[in-house]
Parts: sequence; structure tokens; C-alpha cells
Amino acid sequence: MHAPKPRLAVWKFASCDGCQLSLLDCEPQLLTLGEALEIAYFPEAATVPMRGHYDLSLIEGSISTPRDAERIVAVRRRSTRLVTLGACATAGGIQALRNFADSGEFIAAVYAHPAYIRTLATSTAIAEHVPVDFELRGCPVNKRQLLEVISAFLAGRRPAIATHSVCIECKSLGRACLLVAHGTACLGPVTQAGCGAICPAFQRGCYGCYGPHESPNTLALSRALATLGLDRAHLLRLYRSFNANAEAFRTESARHAR
Repeated sequence: MHAPKPRLAVWKFASCDGCQLSLLDCEPQLLTLGEALEIAYFPEAATVPMRGHYDLSLIEGSISTPRDAERIVAVRRRSTRLVTLGACATAGGIQALRNFADSGEFIAAVYAHPAYIRTLATSTAIAEHVPVDFELRGCPVNKRQLLEVISAFLAGRRPAIATHSVCIECKSLGRACLLVAHGTACLGPVTQAGCGAICPAFQRGCYGCYGPHESPNTLALSRALATLGLDRAHLLRLYRSFNANAEAFRTESARHAR
């Protein structure tokens, strides 16, 4: 008698679905994964009722509504391991820009009947609400890293995901530093690797899609950028993008919001 396969669930909260699409983009590998585990719940791919307990839950999206806050507790209770995917789930996403303003004003400006809107004043990471076993960065996540996370779960080991900066990727690819050689504003020195340094490859500074790396010196970077002529307003916008609510970026941006 064969042992039952581990059960995988993929959940969506406040997000654009990009990280789930990264998983669906792993078409050949999904066939192999299907032999090793049971994809028990994945509304993006198929409509299947939620049933029982899940060995691994992958979470896309941030907590943005009272319903989200209740639902993530239920998901955590039904999951042996819980992994968050992407900038929304790990830092609140681009929608966390509401955290720096009055969300009530946004609602009043956008919706004809604001009284019907049930939302929180903030957009926050999953880890601020329930324990998380691993956070996979990116906007969206790198599908090779995503497969590594799932493979690590099946093997019972820690995922081998790099935590160094984008600068290391640039150096390993033999690319000149845009910040030093061209005076281009770039978040590469404080951003976690994973994208393959796509933006610098096209002579554009890093936008920080993967969030701050393990020991970012944002203060030193801001000082270097200031010498290039960037004022407070420019620095504020630089740190407040996909991962605006990640602690290192949030703290540094606050210095330039005064």
C-alpha cells in the first residue's frame, strides 16, 4: 500500500495573481510535481472545494481586509508548513502604500458608495498575522526559486535561496556598476538577489522588487545617491515601491518623508 502524497494548497489574498502564474508557468515541472504531491487546492488552476489539512500551503497576497485577517488564521491552522510568495505576502506589496496615507481618502475618491467598502487601513505581510515557515521574495517570484522551495519541502530540508544583494548578480555576470560607472540611481546594493539583475542588464537601476537583503545598509546608499543629486522626494519614491513596507525600506523612506 502506497503512502498518501503530501497535499499542496495555493491561496490568494490581496494581490495581482502574478506569483500564482509563476507556478503555472512551470508547466513541464508541474507534471513531475504532480507525481510527488497532490495539488489539493489551487483555485487559479481548478475549482476544487477546500477539504481537510494541507501539508504545504503557498500564500500569495497581503492582508488588506478584515476577512483576510480571519481567513489567514484558518489557513495557518489547516497547514503543516506555510510559505509566503512575493512582495505582497512578504511585505504588504505595492498596496502597502496606503500605510503612509489616509486610506479613507482613497476610498472616498474612488468609490461612489464608500460605506460598502470593508477594508483595513493598512496592507500587511502574512508574517504579521501568523507564523510563517519560509518567505520567498520577488514581484513576481522566480519560478526556479519556487520549484526549489517545493523540492526542499519534499526533501525535508531548508530551501537553498540566495540572500545576497543584486550587486553580486551583476558582478557574476560581468556587468559594470550603473551606480558607480554611470551615476544611475539603483537599489541593487540593498536588494536581495533572485531576478538575475534584469533591470541593470538594460541600463536601468534596480527597483527593489525582491525587497531588502539580509543586511542592507540603506543609510550609506542614500548618502551615495544624494551625492548624485537625488533630493529627498526622489529618495522617498525610490524606497516606496513594491516593498515599501519592508522594514529596512520603510525605515529609510521615513527619513526622507520629514
